[in-house]
Amino acid sequence: MAEIGIIGASGYTGAELLRLCAQHPTFRVAYATGDTQAGSRAADVYPSLAAHYPALQFEEFRPERLTGLDVVFVGLPHEASMALVPQLVGKVGLVVDLSAAFRLKDASLYPRWYGFAHDQPALLASAVFGLPELHRDELRGASLIATPGCHVTAATLALAPLVRAGLIEATGVVVDSITGISGAGRALKNGSMFCAADSDVTAYGLLDHRHTPEIEQEVGAQVLFTPHLAPLSRGLLATCYAQPTGKTSTAKLLDSLASFYDGEPFVVVSEASPSTKAVLGSNVAHVSVRFDERTSTVVALCAIDNLTKGASGGAVQSANVALGLAETDGLTQVGLYP
Repeated sequence: MAEIGIIGASGYTGAELLRLCAQHPTFRVAYATGDTQAGSRAADVYPSLAAHYPALQFEEFRPERLTGLDVVFVGLPHEASMALVPQLVGKVGLVVDLSAAFRLKDASLYPRWYGFAHDQPALLASAVFGLPELHRDELRGASLIATPGCHVTAATLALAPLVRAGLIEATGVVVDSITGISGAGRALKNGSMFCAADSDVTAYGLLDHRHTPEIEQEVGAQVLFTPHLAPLSRGLLATCYAQPTGKTSTAKLLDSLASFYDGEPFVVVSEASPSTKAVLGSNVAHVSVRFDERTSTVVALCAIDNLTKGASGGAVQSANVALGLAETDGLTQVGLYP
């Protein structure tokens, strides 16, 4: 068994990690922190966890409790993760960070996009981006994994194969992404309260959303990114627009995606239009593409569950690769429907 710690377990991504660890054949949760919920049973905060975790309590963070753990998942704000992770690397078997603290390889981008200077350049250079479909070889044996954001996961899975194949231009790419309310986290915010979110769709982060440089880094293209908040509990759909580099067709583009993702356990390439309902609760991404001859535009789409493949599921998948376990351990390829 692998002993697991989850720092920040009382948030939505933490609860999702607890759900996935409960069905993992190797992972056993030994320590789960949640300072705002310290002393509360996980089953009281999230009744969905009651059958598997009847006695688990969220604890206050104590560094000594991490000694000897095989994997520590860190679900803290970005700057807090940047401060904590250096204390963990080399002292626990594997650190999987769900914040953006170690995602961007260019440290100079942090002040502009995240509002703080990055003071851990060595760890930033050594961290492996947690998207196995692109970085599987680098993930094997990794000691620090930077789990991508949900918008980044969907946009990258839709676009990166087409950029790498030279089928679309690497400038002028547009990404429109729609996400569920859980992406805003568990904290009380006016925009995520029922009366504000119900029957409403809102664009946010116009022209300056912090995921922009992360998408550009992984896709390998200049991107105009606009996320939208929709009245869904969970789910994310990215619709991406790009110009072709030459003569192309829908069939050629679909063949390129199918070839790139051949054998991938968590990517489905289909002519069908992806939908968030189809991937609900699963670690699967549904990807498709079209070429519009009238406007000479490539339209690439990807649907994921923002909490699973877009966060905690992607983190577990990457951890499995790093530890040499079966990549699918603890993760489902089947969504919840209806």
